[in-house]
Amino acid sequence: MIVVSNTTPLIGLASIQRFDLLQQLFGEVSVAQAVYDEAVIAGREAGGAKHEVSTATWIKTVSVRDHLAVDVLLDELDRGEAETIVLARELSADWVLMDEKKGRRKLEQLGLKKIGTLGVLLKAKRLGLLSTLRPDIEQLRRQGFRELEKLKHPMVKTNHGEQSPFDRERTHRTHRKNSFAICAVSRGKKGLGNRMFISFQFPQYQSRCY
Repeated sequence: MIVVSNTTPLIGLASIQRFDLLQQLFGEVSVAQAVYDEAVIAGREAGGAKHEVSTATWIKTVSVRDHLAVDVLLDELDRGEAETIVLARELSADWVLMDEKKGRRKLEQLGLKKIGTLGVLLKAKRLGLLSTLRPDIEQLRRQGFRELEKLKHPMVKTNHGEQSPFDRERTHRTHRKNSFAICAVSRGKKGLGNRMFISFQFPQYQSRCY
């Protein structure tokens, strides 16, 4: 499996000590030189993505060949996103790790399959690598992960009900044509508690969460 990652998923997962999920799920992950530079060279923290990306033997840094294509994408995207997309095309990537809305839209236009930070956490839970999603999602929120702060982002919508214990999760799935959605519902002693609606966009599915 060929997987190419943008910077944000690397930073997000490293910030909640879940960076190793990438190796467990995908084996090797390729990053463009611009992504390496953003995470490591320009990285300010002593630990986190700066440390993880620079020391992980399963992270492979690859230079893009088509610099003209990168220059064209720079009209819409930053360099990390642009090089990630071009590298994904050059490597015929099976998956591209991308959180940014503009970058994800461009991946859709190019027919490249995408998955974001929350998608990685969901995949890990489905495979039994995580027992629950909520602690990691809440930690991302506390860390100021911008994709969670933007509640209108297509990946995450929250509807806070009464404060009740998150002592049971139920997952409901329906499939249609162009997207995939997971609805994790918590139930406490007083009935329906916090509800998290997490929608992950995939080209081959479309679903609604009830």
